Amino acid sequence: MSDKTLYNESSIESLSPLEFTRLRPGVYAGDTTYSTQLLVEIFSNAVDEFRLGHGNEIDVKIDNNGVITLRDYGQGFIPNSFREDGKSILEAAFSVLNTSGKYREDGTYEGTSLGSFGIGSKITNYLSHWLNVCTYRDGKYELVKFKEGEFLARQSGESKEPAGTIVSWLPSEEFFKNIEVNIKEVKTLFKTISCLCPGLKITLSNKGEITEYYSKNGINDLVDEAVKGKELIKNRFDIKWQDGKFKMDLVMTYTSNYSLTIVPYVNTGLTESGPHITQVKTALTREMNKFFREKKWLKEKDENLTGDDIQEGLYIVFNMTAPSVSYDAQVKSRITAIETKPFISAFVEELTRWMNNNEKEVKMIADKALLARKAREAAKKAKESIRNIEKKKEKALKFDSKLADCYSKDRNKCEIYITEGDSASGNLKTARDNEFQAVMPVRGKILNTQKATLDKIQKNAEIMTMIEAFGLTIDKQTMKITYNKKDLRYGKIIIMSDADVDGM
Repeated sequence: MSDKTLYNESSIESLSPLEFTRLRPGVYAGDTTYSTQLLVEIFSNAVDEFRLGHGNEIDVKIDNNGVITLRDYGQGFIPNSFREDGKSILEAAFSVLNTSGKYREDGTYEGTSLGSFGIGSKITNYLSHWLNVCTYRDGKYELVKFKEGEFLARQSGESKEPAGTIVSWLPSEEFFKNIEVNIKEVKTLFKTISCLCPGLKITLSNKGEITEYYSKNGINDLVDEAVKGKELIKNRFDIKWQDGKFKMDLVMTYTSNYSLTIVPYVNTGLTESGPHITQVKTALTREMNKFFREKKWLKEKDENLTGDDIQEGLYIVFNMTAPSVSYDAQVKSRITAIETKPFISAFVEELTRWMNNNEKEVKMIADKALLARKAREAAKKAKESIRNIEKKKEKALKFDSKLADCYSKDRNKCEIYITEGDSASGNLKTARDNEFQAVMPVRGKILNTQKATLDKIQKNAEIMTMIEAFGLTIDKQTMKITYNKKDLRYGKIIIMSDADVDGM
């Protein structure tokens, strides 16, 4: 065993926050394919300023050489205010991990800021070749420069610039496969945030190409684009609610789609999972079932509609503003704890009012949900039937039938005769060449599949035998019959019938 594999005193290391972040950039920055997260962190801080009522513009510039600059018009940091450790507040905000003015619920940001970990701006500094940050406030400015995450220089003095902060940085190729941002992702983010924050103007200059983002109608602008041409109801369910620190903007509509789309934001950050999503869906299912029963659209003997039934075609976007939200990581996509009671109470109250005022449209939703349940139950029966079918290409077929198969291994040269009844097939079975000719008699009046339900078709032995005999496959999810050329058992299918009504 070599000395390198032995555990000794030097095996245990203590890394500074800067060293650790640069060693394991993905811990804080998530996906490191692009440097997008660095921009997201600085941008989130600027959005927090707008939501607090400071500044209604954010300017972002991306140069050809990869340098990114963001300018907000928020409060700005207090220039030249120094701490006991000798660092100014501005320097510490970009270099000392877990330094923030957004932790406490009784603080300026009331605990509802998206940037609440005191990590984001440090990540941008730590993972860049250089970062410069300049703050303007009360007629003064302070400029702090960093190189490879470490303090380099400071300048300060008088200024007539409006309050706010300018941050510029060059992401390091040491930590990202591509130092550029994912511009498509950035544009989507800016458009979304402008809708979540109506009144905020975001200007993006991407290598000289300028795009402005601004929304008058808030979340409805997002929904308009997403459901264009598919919306089924005219009067959307639209909430703008606030109780102290708790706020909720929510828009809900129904589309002709068969799937649910829920776009959940918390403190303007897009989330993937958490109790806020689960409880909104649960409350919607519960209250709609209750309303449907009151209107007798659901009978006493009927079971409640499932969440999948009611949520078919549902499109819902919301942004909850809440204090003390807990996330599982710095990228804040999965919420582990959030106080949902105020939101759900308001949601239920407003939903009940909306349903009472829009009974005609709610009836359409109920009909769509009932149809979804009927389709779900039919699909379940069909799937159960299919599970009982074991495809046996070269063996005896499962269904009892009068198929007289052929035995050739070259199935492309084989042919099958579908005949009308036993009498028509008798002589044919005797005269055929059973090496490559198969015969299958069917009843004169076979099941009309255009009118029959799916489960009846699945139970029809003759139809299922033909499907299996031909080498076709039924997709268990879509219930569609498909084929693969190499799986076909016959090169020809020949139909033989009398010239009478049954044959016709």
